[in-house]
Amino acid sequence: MQPAHELRQKVDTGQLTLGTLCTFHCWIGLVELCRDAGLDYLIIDMEHGPFDRQLVVDCCAAGRHINFPVLVRPPDLEISTIRQAIDMGPVGFLLPTVETPEQLDRVRDAVLMPPRGSRRPGGPGNLWVSNVNLQNWIDQVEKDFIVLPQIETRLGLANLDAIAAHEMTYAMAVGPYDLAGSLGCCWDPNDEHRDAMKRIKDAAAAVGKAAWNIGDGPQLRDAGYHFICMGESTMFFQTRLTHEVADVRNGTT
Repeated sequence: MQPAHELRQKVDTGQLTLGTLCTFHCWIGLVELCRDAGLDYLIIDMEHGPFDRQLVVDCCAAGRHINFPVLVRPPDLEISTIRQAIDMGPVGFLLPTVETPEQLDRVRDAVLMPPRGSRRPGGPGNLWVSNVNLQNWIDQVEKDFIVLPQIETRLGLANLDAIAAHEMTYAMAVGPYDLAGSLGCCWDPNDEHRDAMKRIKDAAAAVGKAAWNIGDGPQLRDAGYHFICMGESTMFFQTRLTHEVADVRNGTT
């Protein structure tokens, strides 16, 4: 899929690659808005977001039509959930709370066609490919599909190397807030949390992969990340609106 291929090229060549996570408010026009704002990708959050399947399908289709990468964060890692999520047509997944390589084995089974996996494609996802021959699934979907396993627990940290080295892992990811909760410092990052963040980044680098992180864009850039999620899209609106209201009330504009 061309949007996935181009996103991977940016990350693989070390370009600053910026996106947003949509949790509160999603609509089809958000895909174009993100592209026109200069972002490189959008993640639709189905773990916490209230979005119905048809809306996500339509956003993924819009992304394919305008060549803009739309990923999905599924609510869990069950095979049935992953199968339904890939049938919606995203270019990849942000996977919540990955703790073991065996979980990624199940993701592989749900994403890849037989004989490498056990995917049974259907629905809107079938519109990705020029025809439904196996080689087209491999070339047009599987080859560039993006999987970002989020490390959010102590068990995930214990299995860092195996998760990073897994064939399905495109880049290592982290959920900094949930990880802080697991480490008992929510939200007051301590030395253990900072060390864990470094370990995740180093585990990715050790196998030649990038590290994805979410948070303050300039801070993450300065910390050496180039694959960055700048935060939740509605929060950008809130932040900007707060500043505008303050400026007007204070007479600074």
